Amino acid sequence: MLTRNNSIVLSKLKYKDNDLIVKCYTQQRGVVSYILRGVLKSKKSQKKAIYFQALSQLQIEENYKPNRSLQNIKEVKFNYIYKSLHNNIYKSAIVLFLSEILSSVLREEEKNDALYNYIETALQYLDSEDQYSNFHLLFLLRLTRYLGFQPENHNTDYPYFNLESGIFEVTPSGIYSITGENLTLLKQLLGINFDAIHIIKINAKRRQEFLNMLLYYFELHLDGFKKPKSLQVLNDVFH
Repeated sequence: MLTRNNSIVLSKLKYKDNDLIVKCYTQQRGVVSYILRGVLKSKKSQKKAIYFQALSQLQIEENYKPNRSLQNIKEVKFNYIYKSLHNNIYKSAIVLFLSEILSSVLREEEKNDALYNYIETALQYLDSEDQYSNFHLLFLLRLTRYLGFQPENHNTDYPYFNLESGIFEVTPSGIYSITGENLTLLKQLLGINFDAIHIIKINAKRRQEFLNMLLYYFELHLDGFKKPKSLQVLNDVFH
């Protein structure tokens, strides 16, 4: 039975000479991998590859079979067409970075409407905005809510935050307790939505330091998580 499934492209990998394996986060079934046979064979068929750029939002018509590790796509079309995400060098760097992180942390093959809607809506917001240099910081911080390790949002007047426990502290309890500028920025970001991201004014050095701390927070709470290879590209672009 053919079904339609809204999907966000996480990654793609060339397979053999002419095939692509595309991993998507789908609205109906969580993480699903598709094989596109012969898509690289000719110039005409290569046009289909434009659909599978990082974090593209698609509507996929599929004949899903639970026993298959690689599903087949019958038809594909854009569910939302980005205006700037793939042709703005700064936004493209953010997209590359976030797609690598999402490909790493999204592992469940099950429906999660709240998480799917969060990613979909946030990317559409990024596509439409002119002030976005701190977008990825707030995106990752809010993503922790859906992954199960969101920092507590009370006792935010305390002068320390423990990266391992995810709680604010009156006194430092060990090597995972942070204070200073990273703590100040953490508290600011916890208190805003995307439409207020422009009020955060920081330089490239502070942005990189906070991002490194945030990625360390992910490492502490997600088995096997590693800093993405695209981190250096992101830092270079926003230097």
